[in-house]
Amino acid sequence: MNLVIDIGNTVAKVAIFNDNSLVEVFRSSNLYLDCLPEILTKFQIRQGILASVIDLSQKITEQLDALSFPLIRLNIDTQLPIKNLYRTPETLGNDRLASVIGANDICPEKDILVIDAGTCITYDFIDAKGRYLGGNISPGKTMRFKAMHKFTGKLPLIDEKGIRHSLGEDTETAIREGVLRGMEFEIQGYIDFLKKDYPELLVFLTGGDGFLFETNLKNLIFADNFLVLKGLNRILNYNDGRI
Repeated sequence: MNLVIDIGNTVAKVAIFNDNSLVEVFRSSNLYLDCLPEILTKFQIRQGILASVIDLSQKITEQLDALSFPLIRLNIDTQLPIKNLYRTPETLGNDRLASVIGANDICPEKDILVIDAGTCITYDFIDAKGRYLGGNISPGKTMRFKAMHKFTGKLPLIDEKGIRHSLGEDTETAIREGVLRGMEFEIQGYIDFLKKDYPELLVFLTGGDGFLFETNLKNLIFADNFLVLKGLNRILNYNDGRI
């Protein structure tokens, strides 16, 4: 069994894979992996991989140091099953890299745009030759709502729950529709833009907020909330024997 740990800005996801098959996913605090003792009791783990977009807490560091099996800590020296052409690989988020590797593993030899709608929205592109060419980052849903409240004098802090109109009929609905419809148009815009040069483009949508738009977007091919985990598992299997 493989142990895959993805520590994000808000939560940690811990997954168990049997070779390439996802067995179970656990969600945990990104400060302490409270699910880890149960996992180690329930599964016979042979190897693991860790990816984090934050500095590890002392508690998680101690948990990982105590593991009895080899653990890859994903970094710029880790061997990859794709070619990474990002100019500053040391600044590339592990989640972005893993997501395109996961998509490439599912649909090899295809031009793919991966859209991850979480704390931020990331747009990452890998071509049919398995070359990661880069991508873009923009504010996520919660960040947009909070920014309009924080950086103005009178706009209230609201969220996505509530009445929606195509054109806002009051300040609350104007903000809600502006954020949600704006994200939808932005995502569709990136798809349309890349399709001009890559007409056979496949699109993967992942991330907790991404599924708000799954039924509204044109040209959406795949929606997979575990794409990062699958990519990390692919990296782990690719490095099997090197650790």
